Parts: sequence; structure tokens; C-alpha cells
Amino acid sequence: MSEDLPDPTALPGAPHPREAARLYGQEAAEAEVLSAFASGRMHSGWLLTGPRGIGKATLAWRMAGFLLTAPDMDGGLFGAPEPPSTLDMADGTDRAQLMAGAHPRLFHVRRTATEKGDRISADIRAEDVRRLKGFFHLSAADGGRRVVIVDSADEMNPTAANALLKELEEPPARCTILLVCHQPARLLPTIRSRCRELRLTPLGPDEMAAALAQAGIETDEGPAIAELSGGSVGEAVRLVRMDGLKLYADLIGLFGERGLDRSRLAALAEGMSGVKNADRYALALDLIDRFLARAARAGLVGPPQVQAAPGEARLLARLSPHDGAARAWAALAQTLTDRSRHARAVNLDPAGVILDTGLRIAETAP
Repeated sequence: MSEDLPDPTALPGAPHPREAARLYGQEAAEAEVLSAFASGRMHSGWLLTGPRGIGKATLAWRMAGFLLTAPDMDGGLFGAPEPPSTLDMADGTDRAQLMAGAHPRLFHVRRTATEKGDRISADIRAEDVRRLKGFFHLSAADGGRRVVIVDSADEMNPTAANALLKELEEPPARCTILLVCHQPARLLPTIRSRCRELRLTPLGPDEMAAALAQAGIETDEGPAIAELSGGSVGEAVRLVRMDGLKLYADLIGLFGERGLDRSRLAALAEGMSGVKNADRYALALDLIDRFLARAARAGLVGPPQVQAAPGEARLLARLSPHDGAARAWAALAQTLTDRSRHARAVNLDPAGVILDTGLRIAETAP
């Protein structure tokens, strides 16, 4: 891949997943991998699932480093070694090669440059997967374990998915294929059936704070970040980098005791226009989705115990006091999600989309 193009598997403003020294909040998943390895039940295909940004890619790289260097457990002249207790990889040549993304027995399947070479493809194509044939041939020379990371598997187009299925059906000896997947339902059922699924869970506030510190991000808004990010480190990094808590507070502030503040809505919408504000506009739409989901949940179980913005609990208690309101907010969330997806597809004016969204929320409010 051209060095001028971004790595589609790396989050802007954060270290690459392979560089993480620790994986926070996923001890159960790591223990399951270690148990499978020690018992000789290490599947050739693993499907790492869960919400985006909670550490699936980090776990894949940790598993890769572990498998590339761990001793065989089948005994020998001096008997089987003690079962490993961690996926940590020792310093040395293998680790240095892995950190550089250049280990000879590891292959990283991801979206690559288009034919013109001016941008990253929108999906993983068949040729990206078919390069595995050459990798398997060349990497078999020393007889060591080989690892393939597909990040992310739900970005494969149909032809690429079928090409990968062939490898899963007849995996090479001593090869493990790790599929990072945000939306397993998008995968072929035959791919899912040939993998052992390992589901990761969202992080709590303490785990989130530790993960952010490892990424070089310090914040005194840990509980609010963890709440609004849904326990996703990737999303938390995005919120911190883009001042997402303030943007969410601005959204909450639109709806006071007297209803929608139209002048504030107009000012907020105006700040979404233009190419330079494209990322802020995308974040605003995502935060609106989150607000509507939290409003629907409040009607069922009450206001959140942890606020993602000052005054949020009071506002949600007023806007969603019962299950009937919860159903209304859930229906609106689906409608606005479909509308925003269409708006982005046809490049509608961001300011107009935000204005319309705010008015529809005001119409739904009791």
C-alpha cells in the first residue's frame, strides 16, 4: 500500500492496534484463546466480534504475536512445556517484525489502494484475498506457524468473501485465520460456520481510562466518555479528538424547558456546512442517533445513572417518561437514520439536514 494513503485499519490520532502493549477489558476472551491453545483445540479460523472499537483488532494482533512465537504443546524429548498464561509477546526479532507489520509468517488482509492509487478502496476485493496463495507458498519454508488477519471481514465484497471461504474450507497446516468483524450478519453463513466466534464486550469506565492513557490520551471526563462511547475505545478516541462531549452538550442544550431553541439550532446547523466540517457533521449525526437511543431507553428503564452531558438525565426524564414515548423515540431514530444515510449518499446540504432533524425531534417531544 502506498505510504501516502492512510491505513484503513488504524484510527486517526491513536496508535495502530499492533502497537498496544495491553488489551483492556477483554480478559475473558484472552483466557479463552489460551485455554484453546493449551488443550490443543486451537481452531484454524477465529471470528472476533463485538461493537466497533472495543479491541478486536488489538486482540487479533496479540493472538498473532502469540501464535508466531509460542512453543508447541505436544511434548517432545523433554515433555510438554507449561501452558502459557498470557498472550504477551517477548521482545526480540519476531516482535520487532510484527511491530513493523513485516513479519514473514503473517499476512494482513485489508482494504488497499484502488487501481488509480489515489485512494483506498471502499471494500476488500478478491485480489486482496487471492494474495494469500503466494503468502502460503512462500511462508511454508521454515515450518513455523502462520497467521492471517482480515480487518475487517465485513468489508469484503462477495467475490473476496468466496475466495476467503475456500481458504477456510481447506486451511493450510499450522495456519490460523483471524477475522475481525463488526457486523457478523453481513458475512456468509458458511464463513461463520467455519470459525470459532470470540465475542468481545464494551469497556467500563476504569478500563476505558486505562485504554485511553495507553493511547496517550488523558481526560478528566472518563465516566461521560465511557457512557457516550458505549464502551468503545475507538469511539472514545474520536470523541476526545473532536471535542464530542461539547458537541453532545450543545445538542442537549437545544431542548430547554420551553422547547426547541431555534436560534441555537440554526447556529449549530450552520457550523456543519463545508468540506472542512465533514467529520464534525458525521459525528453530529452519530451523536443524534445516540441521543435518540438513550431517549428510547429512558422511557423503559428511566434516565441514565451516568450523564453524558450536564442536564441530560433531567431532559430525558421529561422527554421520555413512559414506554409509549420510548416507542416513539425508537421509531424516530429509525426514520432519521434512514434519512441521514440517504442525505449523505446524495450529498444534501448538511445544515439543512441538521435543521430538519432538530425540528423532527421537537415535533416528537411530548
